[in-house]
Amino acid sequence: MKQRKQAASKCIAGAGALVIALSGCAGAGSLGASDQTVTIAMVSNSQMQDARQLSARFAAENPDIDLRFVTLSENEARAKITASTAMGGGEFDVVMISNYETPQWAEHGWLTNLSELARETEGYDEDDFIPSLRDSLSYEGDMFSVPFYGESSFLMYRQDLFDEEGIELSDPPTWTEVAAAAEQLDRPGMPGICLRGKPGWGELLAPLNTVINTFGGRWFDEDWNPQLTSPEVERAVQFYVDLVREHGQPGAATSGFSECATQLAQGRVAMWYDSTSAVSTLENPASSNVVGQIGYAAAPVEVKEDAGWLYSWALGIPATSDNKEAAWRFVSWMTSKEYLRLVGEELGWDRVPPGSRISTYEMPEYAEASAAYGPLTLDSIENATPLQPTVDPVPYTGVQFLAIPEFQDLGTRVSQQISAAIAGQKSVTEALEQAQLYAEAVGASYREEQQ
Repeated sequence: MKQRKQAASKCIAGAGALVIALSGCAGAGSLGASDQTVTIAMVSNSQMQDARQLSARFAAENPDIDLRFVTLSENEARAKITASTAMGGGEFDVVMISNYETPQWAEHGWLTNLSELARETEGYDEDDFIPSLRDSLSYEGDMFSVPFYGESSFLMYRQDLFDEEGIELSDPPTWTEVAAAAEQLDRPGMPGICLRGKPGWGELLAPLNTVINTFGGRWFDEDWNPQLTSPEVERAVQFYVDLVREHGQPGAATSGFSECATQLAQGRVAMWYDSTSAVSTLENPASSNVVGQIGYAAAPVEVKEDAGWLYSWALGIPATSDNKEAAWRFVSWMTSKEYLRLVGEELGWDRVPPGSRISTYEMPEYAEASAAYGPLTLDSIENATPLQPTVDPVPYTGVQFLAIPEFQDLGTRVSQQISAAIAGQKSVTEALEQAQLYAEAVGASYREEQQ
């Protein structure tokens, strides 16, 4: 407990400068708003854009509540939401966070207990959430954020190109097979694979951590000694960097989720390993030229099986919100069974936020629309191993992140080093040597706590 409180203090101290930046963000604050204005900070992903589009339906049913949306890029959202919530700034009534932040912030008293509100809301059915996600968003048995959508990771590929080349993958595929397929498919104007290279603990490190895990690597040993220069980690990172440099997309060092989604959706790349939530872009005729041409396979493995990550973009209510009742009315609407059906009926069943509720996969319309990817998505989420993410034992949990407060800063710093290697600015060995120094500072503080 002392360890986490110290980490929280560091987080609060480091967030001060960002709160100043927040105060100048036009439309982001709640100063001058009525008691029934709910300010929502959200990531500008496609599912959230759909929610904003459909929010007129909520407004019509709740005329006493005004909604104010603040949409941010993924890295910017993480920084600003963390700063505001940690400092108790009160800028936002609803924040989009994940299963990384939720348990930690709940322990520090920064979030409202949503299970208490859910139990008072008729028909909300908290037990309908997929258990692995529900548990990951809980603290001491109660949920402190509720999932808007949940995700694991899988390989997406052009089935038509695979058929032309006679390529078949194992189930699950190995990274060795994926690299061979990327080389075979690579041609002018059509890179073999798209992989994230954009710095950020939630950008580049999300897919890369799963590669490190399945190659037998780990960030720390059981005694918090950093392992980023171990042979297993160096092999995994070298493999990832070589793959994206030799057969990946142009500008890989600045490519994140959105950029790779565009590349595959526009038919400019043959494969992509990333979030299962990408189907909302790939299978939507309005945003994709490859609808019906994509095949899906479980997250590639090497040594460790079940390599897929576990993540949820979820909605929480900061403890500092002055509009908790109105905020919950919006949150419970946006994460309800009824909302999921509304998306399907109004926007198309391919755009239903996946991976949050069990009942979603029981809807006949959704089951038909998601036949190619729905069962695999659900299976990947249910089989993710955040409590045992690595081959060898570790003192942390989390697949694509380490569930410790320091990881936001540590992960971002390490990702910058590896992104530089992808850009050709330094070698993988040089990047990992610097990353090891960053990790040593974090590991030392934990070792001191154990003494």
